[in-house]
Amino acid sequence: MTFGQSVRKCFSNYVTFSGRASRSEFWWFALFVFAGQIVLSWLDIALFGTTEVAPGSFSGQTDTPVFSGLFGLATLLPFISVAVRRLHDRDKSGWWYWIGLIPLVGFIILIVWFATEGTRGDNQYGPDPLDSDGGSGGGEGLTASSIPSVPRD
Repeated sequence: MTFGQSVRKCFSNYVTFSGRASRSEFWWFALFVFAGQIVLSWLDIALFGTTEVAPGSFSGQTDTPVFSGLFGLATLLPFISVAVRRLHDRDKSGWWYWIGLIPLVGFIILIVWFATEGTRGDNQYGPDPLDSDGGSGGGEGLTASSIPSVPRD
């Protein structure tokens, strides 16, 4: 799955908490969210913030994170839903997402689970998103979408 496909799929399934998500789908979307927050934070600082330049250092801050705040709200549900679907790919309940609330340890456990290969073949949460035998291969069983399905050659 490419970067663009991942972003499109995550936004088209932004509140779909059933099914499974491949590692590439999750990590490309995580990169999109992280990079978007960085760029929009810089924009917020440039437009609404204050900067301090001291010899050898630079500091910027804003009390009005307009763009990064709106982007965060727009990507919150899609990110949670792709994280839950990623946990489903590991054959874990989406409720395990709450383990991230445990300081340091929970976050490390989630990172390991997100980075580990999912269950091969079907599991209780649906077909394997990487299975090329089940149609066009890519988790078609998630939801109906306006994005057309194009078979791979």
